[in-house]
Amino acid sequence: MNQILISSGFPWLNVLVALPLAGALILLVLSRDALARWLALAITILNALCTLPLLSGFDRSSTAFQFAHLYAWIPQLRINYAVGVDGISILLVALTTLIMPLCVLASWTYIQKRVTAFMVCLLVMESAMIGVFIALDFVLFYIFWEFMLIPMYLLIAIWGGPRKNYASIKFFLYTLAGSVLLLVAIIALYLHNGTFFIPSMMWREYGLGFQLLVFLAFFLAFAIKVPMFPFHTWLPAAHVEAPTAGSVLLASILLKMGTYGFLRFCLPITPDASLLLATPLLWLSIAGIIYGGFTALAQQDMKKLIAYSSVGHMGFVTLGIFVFNLHGLQGAMLQMINHGITTGALFLCIGMIYERNHSRELTHAAGLGPYMPWFATFFTLFSLSSFAFPGTNSFIGEFLVLAGSFARKPEVALAAIPGALLAAAYMLRLLQKVIWGGVNNPDQSGMKDLHLREILVLAPLLLFVFWIGLGPQPFLDYMNPTLADLLQQLQQWQQAHPGTGLNWSIFQ
Repeated sequence: MNQILISSGFPWLNVLVALPLAGALILLVLSRDALARWLALAITILNALCTLPLLSGFDRSSTAFQFAHLYAWIPQLRINYAVGVDGISILLVALTTLIMPLCVLASWTYIQKRVTAFMVCLLVMESAMIGVFIALDFVLFYIFWEFMLIPMYLLIAIWGGPRKNYASIKFFLYTLAGSVLLLVAIIALYLHNGTFFIPSMMWREYGLGFQLLVFLAFFLAFAIKVPMFPFHTWLPAAHVEAPTAGSVLLASILLKMGTYGFLRFCLPITPDASLLLATPLLWLSIAGIIYGGFTALAQQDMKKLIAYSSVGHMGFVTLGIFVFNLHGLQGAMLQMINHGITTGALFLCIGMIYERNHSRELTHAAGLGPYMPWFATFFTLFSLSSFAFPGTNSFIGEFLVLAGSFARKPEVALAAIPGALLAAAYMLRLLQKVIWGGVNNPDQSGMKDLHLREILVLAPLLLFVFWIGLGPQPFLDYMNPTLADLLQQLQQWQQAHPGTGLNWSIFQ
């Protein structure tokens, strides 16, 4: 156990989960809208600061779960409260705590009704999302996974747009269907292993038939969450109707839970099934990249355009995962972080336009550049990041994914390149229309430029765009030992269990 878990003195992970929940309870008791904004902001900032000891104290050379705590919860069923972080999860925890204060600030004037309830939903969401990334017990993981659905459903159903009922129900039903399959897989693994402790389920001898069934359940649950093509149809509706903070959380954090599930569960628990089905999943990723690009190119609704772009961007993430080499996995992890930063920032920008003209239509936002120079600057830089312009964060991620893909299957990498070109096409179209427009632009002279609060929301995300783009090594240092160990384990497994159809020599 000491080789798997490394405990720390102070329970930082418990604080990260408990602090937002405590804040939500306080807000429910106080029930004062004027105070709710400030208290939610203070709690989310404090939670972000509590992430700093994790980042500074994390041993980047270790592959074990660090800052771990394990307490007996229901001993009769061998259910424990077990939490910990490794090189895969710590960056996602940090991304979550970075995004949350920005969501509160972005909702400062956007949300005018039921402010307290809105902030309670945000805080509960933060606890659940962090819990998903740190849980090392499957029951605990599933509780956090399900718990997250309720506040997100409420965010869309109460504070959403005109079609909020349709969007919220579709989001709930899709994700709930995936959750049911996930529960079936968890129960099957428990009956086989007699424990819910996730590390104890990894790299165990399961029959191929059992692995395929478990993998299928995992795949459907996580593919819906990503979402992979063709399980994506809930995403545009949810994004379009959700308030700005809801769209940011969906894009920045919730979609990453699907790809996190592939890395955390599918590869180490069902390795034979993962290796066997790798090629179809690679081509399914390509389908998502191409489909997302073409569909985004046709959109007039700005939020819907960014939503479909997420289908394409997340296709690059799944592509990097299932090429099974270090460059691919590094690129996938970086793209998870990059997409959270860049796409979250784009949704924030569109929300700022919506607050001013109450429209998401591209034609109504045409020609804003001369009247909103601060906005034009931020929007331009985030757009360049979105289509992986050199020097930005997404360029590094996509480059590593494509490099890994060429090593695994050159034809797959070549098929992904049109997706990158399509991303440039739809983002440049969006950028040109919003900043310059055409000859028949609406009168934008009354549009006010970004004020200080909005600049403070966007500035931290822009910092990470160029930090990762120009100096990604600190981020790679966190993930490299864990990813390298995962690949080594997978290679050793395949060598000990030949017949899955994957030739490891092509990775060398």
